[in-house]
Amino acid sequence: MHPWNEPVFQSVKRMLASGRLPHALLLHGPRGVGKLALAERLGQLLLCEGENRPCGKCDGCRWYLAGTHPDLRRVEPEALAKGVEPGEEGEEGAESSSKKKKPSLDIKIEQVRALADFLNLRSHRGALRVALLHPAEEMNPNAQNALLKGLEEPPAGAVFILVSHRPHRLLPTVRSRCVKTPVPIPAADAGLAWLKSQPGGQDAARWLAFSGGAPLQALKYAEEASTWDGLLKSPAPADEREGLERLAEVLQKVAYDRAFSSFGLAPKYKTGAASKVNPRRLLAFARQMGENRQLTRHPVNARLFSAEMLARTVDLT
Repeated sequence: MHPWNEPVFQSVKRMLASGRLPHALLLHGPRGVGKLALAERLGQLLLCEGENRPCGKCDGCRWYLAGTHPDLRRVEPEALAKGVEPGEEGEEGAESSSKKKKPSLDIKIEQVRALADFLNLRSHRGALRVALLHPAEEMNPNAQNALLKGLEEPPAGAVFILVSHRPHRLLPTVRSRCVKTPVPIPAADAGLAWLKSQPGGQDAARWLAFSGGAPLQALKYAEEASTWDGLLKSPAPADEREGLERLAEVLQKVAYDRAFSSFGLAPKYKTGAASKVNPRRLLAFARQMGENRQLTRHPVNARLFSAEMLARTVDLT
């Protein structure tokens, strides 16, 4: 767990100590602020069998840290389990017989149904059972509806921890049955200090700004600096969906920085962009690029879609 999330962790720890722990927590915040690490630490807290929880020494902690605790289930998209971040691959679809199917980006209904079977069994250790879903918004609608039954009538001793980058994509009925726990962007000095301490965290201030203040995301940008620098200097059509999403992100952040500059404000993402274009047009374009970032998850023609995005930038320079 990252140090800036300690206050959130302690607040949940106090709820547990006072017997007020809710059956479902929704940890939500921007990508790259350490929500998953926080959720994993909370899971260890809930399954620890020692006195000073989490102790790191008991059987529960040892099993948890080894990834073999029988009272924990982690539910995530197949693509993420194989090391592919949602948004980096297209939807699972028909493939030629010579190719394997791409791993799914969704949490499917079968996974949620299997989770229900697990939660309705007795705890192996006679305590809690923990279900960690990440990222929760990747549940398709059928999966969310299947989860809803467990949230409405939770089995005794079951605790759900949902981690979400985009909680608005969850059904309102799912959100309403969880205690919403925001995980904010850390203070700039804390994020910068952490980033500078990491291998690969070069030019920390620049990439922290480009990430919007999210340290883990900034580290990813810093590690791929040449790719992002190339897109910022010379945006070009993409041949694959990963490149398409990156292009949409760069165009969105450049548009926002130009809009802020037009309003006389400091650019948020430090892209070096400036413009005299009507800022409202720039903001409208930035919002469209945000929508396009979501569309890149679908099986679109990357070359044509990226060319269309670039064509719209002609009037925004």
